[in-house]
Amino acid sequence: MDKLVMGSHLSGCRLVEQGFKPGACLTYCDGEWKPACKATLARRNNTLYRLIHSYAHKSPEQYLSIYQSGCNWSCKKCHSWRFTRYASGTWMSPKDIAKISKEYYMRNKKNMYKEPRSNVTSWHAHELCRGCGSCILFGKRSKYCPGKLRLNQLTLLDDLTWGPARNIISFTGGDLACNPEFYAEAAKEIKSLDLDLWVLFETNGYGLTPNTLDLFKEAGIDSFWLDIKAYDDKVHRKLTGVSNEWILELPAKIIDMDFVLEVSTVYIPGWVEEDQIGKIAKLLVQVDPAIPYAIIAFIPEHELINVQPPSFQQMVRAFKAAKDAGLKNVRLGNIGIFVRTTEEYEELIHMGAF
Repeated sequence: MDKLVMGSHLSGCRLVEQGFKPGACLTYCDGEWKPACKATLARRNNTLYRLIHSYAHKSPEQYLSIYQSGCNWSCKKCHSWRFTRYASGTWMSPKDIAKISKEYYMRNKKNMYKEPRSNVTSWHAHELCRGCGSCILFGKRSKYCPGKLRLNQLTLLDDLTWGPARNIISFTGGDLACNPEFYAEAAKEIKSLDLDLWVLFETNGYGLTPNTLDLFKEAGIDSFWLDIKAYDDKVHRKLTGVSNEWILELPAKIIDMDFVLEVSTVYIPGWVEEDQIGKIAKLLVQVDPAIPYAIIAFIPEHELINVQPPSFQQMVRAFKAAKDAGLKNVRLGNIGIFVRTTEEYEELIHMGAF
């Protein structure tokens, strides 16, 4: 078999060719730093390959997540930096992606939960199951259970929690939407299986240029989980290495093209707090007040390992800022980071924040 030719389909930065600025995308590979598209994307015999770190069916998303190596950003808070900044994994073609998608479907065929396209999000998973396992382990539902699922719709997930298998295949980890052909071909292969599987793309948005959005629409990608890191451009540059000017335009463009959209922001004390989260929420309200928005508690990691996670009070204030802006669907994520008592947990339930 012919050797993989790294980045052979690229003559230069695809973003620059479209009038955008390049990302912050250096990835360590073969003893040197290379652009991510050169290190983790390749071609063999006219077939594209992507370096895939792993794939798993886990909570809280409750769908099949495909974790990719290499990314067009270098985020200081990245929790996947060990494989996004350092090339690692297995080379997979779009047909390989379809194969593992089919395996996921067949493994969970009897109890798969079929989501409508409008719910092809991570956000909607919490409406189905809290992942506590009470109904399996103790034979009764938790008092916090949403009560949406039958017992036979639950399965043991790869992270040893309990939850449903939803009919969603997601690309996550490193983001190379700036080189969209691999994802477009993978989506076509998944849809050709005719198994009612939806395709979700978790993204920083930087590669979602007009050309990419058109290609993804044609290929059948259904949904985007857009992580808006910050509203303030200076903060955004410090966190990611690039401007957020284009990112803040994306929600309107994504909705106009009839993709499903959910948005998230990580609350990072001293970096991204209540004020910026409120401004992001106002931006989303102008597009559609029903856009699902998750405010996720920061977990110290990577270059921000010494930054403390947010407190319960900080997260509650951020939630209220988003709701006061007019968003209808807001929740808090990573609650185990900031909730310390049953009373605090029940307060979030009462608020509709979880």
